[in-house]
Amino acid sequence: MSSLSLSPTPKDLSITPRDMRFGRDDRQGRWWLNGDPIASAFHTALSVTFPRGEAMFIEAVKAHRDGVPEKLAREIRAFTQQEVIHSREHVVFNKKAAEAGYDLSELEDDVNQVLDLIKQRPQIVNLMATIALEHYTAMMAAVMLKDPRMYAGAEPEWAALWKWHAIEEIEHKGVAYDTWLHATRDWSRFRRWRAKSIMMLLVTTRFWPKRVKGMKALLRQDGLTGWRVTARIWWYLLGKPGVLRRSFLPWLSYFLPGFHPWNHDDRALIKLHESDYADAVMPQHSSAAAEHGTRNWRRLPPDRLAKAEPPKGSLSPVFGASPSRDQRLAARRVR
Repeated sequence: MSSLSLSPTPKDLSITPRDMRFGRDDRQGRWWLNGDPIASAFHTALSVTFPRGEAMFIEAVKAHRDGVPEKLAREIRAFTQQEVIHSREHVVFNKKAAEAGYDLSELEDDVNQVLDLIKQRPQIVNLMATIALEHYTAMMAAVMLKDPRMYAGAEPEWAALWKWHAIEEIEHKGVAYDTWLHATRDWSRFRRWRAKSIMMLLVTTRFWPKRVKGMKALLRQDGLTGWRVTARIWWYLLGKPGVLRRSFLPWLSYFLPGFHPWNHDDRALIKLHESDYADAVMPQHSSAAAEHGTRNWRRLPPDRLAKAEPPKGSLSPVFGASPSRDQRLAARRVR
């Protein structure tokens, strides 16, 4: 019996792409999250990683999808749809941050350097990096959704974006891992455990230092420097709200024998928030439509990707018929 056949991914799991569009007509305050420069800088520094990072996740998973069971094939298609839309919306978020006066080039250069290094490695190494980073996004998504104070006082449009992104990260948190189990089905359990554990340690040595560096780069542009600012950054990560501290035990669980993202079923967090985005749920589309959409999306430069609004009924860069005008207006009113 293969490892994938023993996967605890829920049989009734529904991965639901929601074609949301945020903030096209909104400005973004420099300290958009309750006037807190530290919290705002954390989210902006994280957002800069998403457009290229999530494109890498898509490619890593797609490179190993041949021969997967039909259920996993459907989940990969839905995962791809969700990640493409996430990339598109974070292009917009990042553009709004730049319009607010931030120079993101230092942060973008850091992301490009890491991803260019990863892309030089074999495809299976890219998949190992993807499952580690997908675990990070799922851990942080759970922290963000569990704490109602996380986005208290935030500009509503951007709070809605981060909550929407979080519920979809939880929803598809097992897709890359199940693809990894399929891709390494001929490996011994020890070889698989050792490889993914080493990769998680390597990812972790870069992940938090890079986020802190990015936060400092943004805060420096607000004239906030020195040891007190550094202390406030670490208090945000380790104290309150403690994103890093509250992620530690889920991070540690990654190294346990028999780990799987769905060993902990946290779909209850999705149910707390998903009704806010019901108007943007996309209809189901065929695999061929998904592939067509992926190819179109990959050709778009970031500025066109952010503005992509296909005519009603056409195939959009996010795979499928675009929502009606009424649906888009309803989705934009979500707060």
